[in-house]
Amino acid sequence: MIELDGLSRTYQIGDEPVHALVDVTERIGRGEHVAIMGPSGSGKSTLLHLVGCLDRPTSGSYRFEGREVATLDEPELDRLRRERFGFIFQAFHLIARLDGTGNVELPMVFAGVPRSERRERAQAALAAVGLAARAGHRPSELSGGERQRLAIARAIAMRPAVLLADEPTGNLDTRSGNVVLDLLDRLNDEGLTVLVVTHDPRVAHRADRTLILGDGEIVRRARREELATALVEWGLGAEAHR
Repeated sequence: MIELDGLSRTYQIGDEPVHALVDVTERIGRGEHVAIMGPSGSGKSTLLHLVGCLDRPTSGSYRFEGREVATLDEPELDRLRRERFGFIFQAFHLIARLDGTGNVELPMVFAGVPRSERRERAQAALAAVGLAARAGHRPSELSGGERQRLAIARAIAMRPAVLLADEPTGNLDTRSGNVVLDLLDRLNDEGLTVLVVTHDPRVAHRADRTLILGDGEIVRRARREELATALVEWGLGAEAHR
């Protein structure tokens, strides 16, 4: 489903090139649950942004569902982002003046989904994340965990193939975080491919496997049962809990 070959991303900061991602080669299959870990500045978010077509690589190849992403023009990339990817961020990015239904419907408005279908999809997505009774509430009237679940409802309303989550529990207490993680697990069990960037080994342990990055490279691939040992090897135990 996701095929990365020699993927690199370099940014120019003044006169100095910064190599955020270096020669990454990886395959992620349909329905996988993959975590991405590493110290700050290791390239985790850069990798997620490239996979989600929010940025373009400097070099290398990225094929999504058999299509070479580099060959797509901007309208095709917009359509790909809108229809095949759902995004969840630590900061929620909800619209304060819209209620729950309005926030979930917003991406569908831009996608041209008819009003009646938007409402039907929004209600189904809110029910899926346990927020049907809170659909008329604005973000300021919701708890942190409810806001993140609302962001997930918005992400899945377009029926994406891949859900990309960047520190989805970073702003939540343990109980609310576990509710969100249980929801991501359930969506993955239903067939959604899930990629999660995290510093927290408890979050990574939910995944089938974890990619550990260092200085823009994949330095270790670990199955769930190998994760604790891999984190110790790469000195991420303390970092992961910060």
